[in-house]
Amino acid sequence: MILMQLTGISKSFGAEEILNNIKLEIKDRDRIAIVGRNGAGKSTLLKIMAHQETYDVGDIFQTKQLTIGYLSQHTELESEKTIWNEMIDVFEPLIAQEKELRAVEQKMADAHHLSQGEYEKLLASYDQLQHTYDENGGYTYEAEIRSVLNGLHFQDYEDDTSITELSGGQKTRLALGKLLLSKPQLLILDEPTNHLDIETLAWLEGYLTNYPGAVVIVSHDRYFLDKTVNIVYEISRHTIKKYYGTYSKYLELRAQEYEQELKEYEKQQTEIKKMEDFIQRNIVRASTTKRAQSRRKQLEKMDVLDRPLGDEASATFTFEINKRSGNDVLQVTDVAFGYDDSSALLFKHISLRVERGNRIAIVGPNGIGKTTLLKVITGKLAQNKGTIQLGTNVQIGYYDQELADLSSNKTVLQELWDEYPTVMEKDIRTMLGNFLFSGDDVLKPVHSLSGGEKARLALAKLRMQKANLLILDEPTNHLDIDSKEVLESALLDFPGTIIFVSHDRYFINKIADHIFEMDTDSTEFYLGDYDYYVDKKQEQMELKQLEETSTQNDLQESRKQNFQEEKRRQSEIRKIERQIMKVEETIEELETTHEMLELDMTKPEIFQDHERALALTKEVEQVKLQLDTKMKEWEMLQEQLSAF
Repeated sequence: MILMQLTGISKSFGAEEILNNIKLEIKDRDRIAIVGRNGAGKSTLLKIMAHQETYDVGDIFQTKQLTIGYLSQHTELESEKTIWNEMIDVFEPLIAQEKELRAVEQKMADAHHLSQGEYEKLLASYDQLQHTYDENGGYTYEAEIRSVLNGLHFQDYEDDTSITELSGGQKTRLALGKLLLSKPQLLILDEPTNHLDIETLAWLEGYLTNYPGAVVIVSHDRYFLDKTVNIVYEISRHTIKKYYGTYSKYLELRAQEYEQELKEYEKQQTEIKKMEDFIQRNIVRASTTKRAQSRRKQLEKMDVLDRPLGDEASATFTFEINKRSGNDVLQVTDVAFGYDDSSALLFKHISLRVERGNRIAIVGPNGIGKTTLLKVITGKLAQNKGTIQLGTNVQIGYYDQELADLSSNKTVLQELWDEYPTVMEKDIRTMLGNFLFSGDDVLKPVHSLSGGEKARLALAKLRMQKANLLILDEPTNHLDIDSKEVLESALLDFPGTIIFVSHDRYFINKIADHIFEMDTDSTEFYLGDYDYYVDKKQEQMELKQLEETSTQNDLQESRKQNFQEEKRRQSEIRKIERQIMKVEETIEELETTHEMLELDMTKPEIFQDHERALALTKEVEQVKLQLDTKMKEWEMLQEQLSAF
């Protein structure tokens, strides 16, 4: 079912055309990516679809009562409520249904005054309410809230934590969580991966894969797009084109399309050249002029193809070094850091050895201290404990994700030229041109630049340093996919050493040959790229599960053995107790017999009869002997019982 259809949508801001004749269709359960350069109009198109922005020309058709959820790049949840109360607000209709159910239950409890017909009617109403409540998730919505909060790393927050206590990034994540819980039929997400660490990204990928509605995404995270979408719309030169498949498939199809269009163009150009040559050679000859005129008419009627434009202009740059460092670039030994206003350390026991040519990605959950560690290494912050030693001839170039090293009151040209005043202006302009600042762009004030433009300017400054150790904090933030690819190419050719923090898994996989993982209580070093790291983590998790299963099995076996042993022990105890009872019964019988025999011996007719007295004496002695034997047996059994 088609949920929304855009036909002939155009949009301009003043004289600047943004979108032209946009056609786009969204069906139920579609997973759509909208891609293109920074400034191509992706966010504008999302706002138009979400009815947050007007359009100049065209039409939007959508189903009646279509519910739309929209998350902008800079959405932050502003509320005085607690995290839990804000999330549970999404389920107000369910909570109202629950109250209605409780009210009907109370009526049913007080139904003694109702007639049979009235009671049956009340019961039918209750059944219907309960069915609707169940269908809408009445018995699972609290578990769903917990699941989303856990997935977005809010599991450590108490239910009474106020939203006002959260950081900007946390508020953005919470806004995403609230939107996901509301489950609109059409979910529109503009850069939803901002402020998410790798673990949370993986969770969001799984959530969106199973999302019951349609999803439209703008993102520069290629790994994320490959996992979540099956349709790609590309905005280029104000127009839009549709491709079926993942992001990687879109790249493949676009390349094939360009090659095919180029072949068709070149083939037609060859044909046109032949026709023009024939016309030129034969138009003036009487015998061939008619044929030449016919060819001319053919040429005039021909639909001449434009040369395929291919990709738009890209930044072009490389990173060079002033001089080569020694083999040992950096030694971090048992470093700990904590802020002055906090008694707790942000991280501790960090040790890392870096050699020339290493490309090390630092990964770990948000808030673990990755950015802080880079600042400690660069000397921008001082560690509380441990040592940091740079190797011979090491020169650090640092890229700050906050772009704090840029001066907002300068122009783009001044930003570079003031730091390198001995470099010719034309060379500075050439350098800026390589980063897509041309003509009057270099006279723009830095504060007026977009996030992507500031990122390119910061990279231009980094390029000018010619450092042999690049320390990069989220260098792909703000960059469109094309600029990321250019940066990747430059870093792959870089002859020095790289340490970087990134949440861009595609970028990590492309650049890193070592992964340094920071966790709450430990660090681990992996010799390989991101795919190797993921495989190794999976292997470790499976081994841990196997060990836990084995431990549980061992415990169960131990319990089983203990149970069997206890069962055997109790059986032995019962056996001895039965033996003791039999011996005691025998002793009692022998004692009775002994007493009776002694009594008989006192009778005159017995002790006066020598033979009878002698026989009775022998019988008494035999009974006494048996009694002694049984008493010894009883004592032995008692000792055995005491041993248990």
